[in-house]
Amino acid sequence: MVDIGLAGWGTALPKRVRTYEEIAALSDIPADVIRNKFGLNQVYVAGPDEQPSELSAEAARSALAVARMDAADLDLIIYHGSEYKDFIVWSIATKIQGLLGADNAYAFEIYSLCAGAGVAINAARGMMQADPNLRNVLLVAASRELDLVDYNNQRGRFMFNFGSGAGALLLRRDFPTNRIVGTAVITDPSLSETVVVPAGGTRQPVSAQTVETGQHTLDVTDLEFMRERLGAVSMPNFIEVIKRAVEQGGHTVDEIDYLGITHMKASFHRAILNELGLEPRQSVYLKDYGHVQSADQAIAIDEGVRQKRIAPGDLVVLAGAGTGYTWSAAAIEWGPRS
Repeated sequence: MVDIGLAGWGTALPKRVRTYEEIAALSDIPADVIRNKFGLNQVYVAGPDEQPSELSAEAARSALAVARMDAADLDLIIYHGSEYKDFIVWSIATKIQGLLGADNAYAFEIYSLCAGAGVAINAARGMMQADPNLRNVLLVAASRELDLVDYNNQRGRFMFNFGSGAGALLLRRDFPTNRIVGTAVITDPSLSETVVVPAGGTRQPVSAQTVETGQHTLDVTDLEFMRERLGAVSMPNFIEVIKRAVEQGGHTVDEIDYLGITHMKASFHRAILNELGLEPRQSVYLKDYGHVQSADQAIAIDEGVRQKRIAPGDLVVLAGAGTGYTWSAAAIEWGPRS
């Protein structure tokens, strides 16, 4: 099988931060709960001049620098970030292509909410193995979904950890370093309509009334069902999707050395580590970023390398989950092929 390796990674963050004390004041939740249970020190908040396309391009440039490549070397750009972007009904992927000057590439989008990184790795790896002309593929994501969070809506309090930013991963064909050895995706359509922005789509078009009644922020349509269903399937599906990814690469979950995973409440993060037999040092909890949609995985790689928690010979797993509901994972044999 053709080697598809991770050659570069990068992140981009807005200039301004919102501290856990500020989130507490906005949400009327005690500061110690925001810090200890929500697992936040701060999140990044994008300003009016920090658009998803520009944050994406900045993260992509960092990934290209790590890979020591030029944008002209790219064959394909896949955007897998938030659907909430510079404009509505618009391809951000080609905008990013233009900002980078990636004239030899083509670009498109994959949308799978907060599970997008694993889904994009899965798709890109398959395309690269099938098409020898796809040698260098950039995966990039950005999120400003924090803009859609209503801190007064307690139904959506699990989204109070949202932050803004971008992440990028650069895959190369015939690259026997940091090889992608397995990917997996699980979806549960019973949860497909549990988290939505109620207005602005075809079911409820934009009107003066929808604006006046605040229907353009994220909301939960059936909180009790979502709690019950996720309580039953979230942990099993996380473990199963990770298991499938590592086993595809000829490994077992006992061999995992580092887990880069979606930011979630602190207790659930600890529970996943315990289920996998991992210590806290074998992951980076994104308490200084919050949940940056499907950029979390690039941030987790960047932090894992910077903090020296990832080393050659390690089995690295990137995992995520997103409303809809989707769980995804990718397994990486870090360092040169042994």
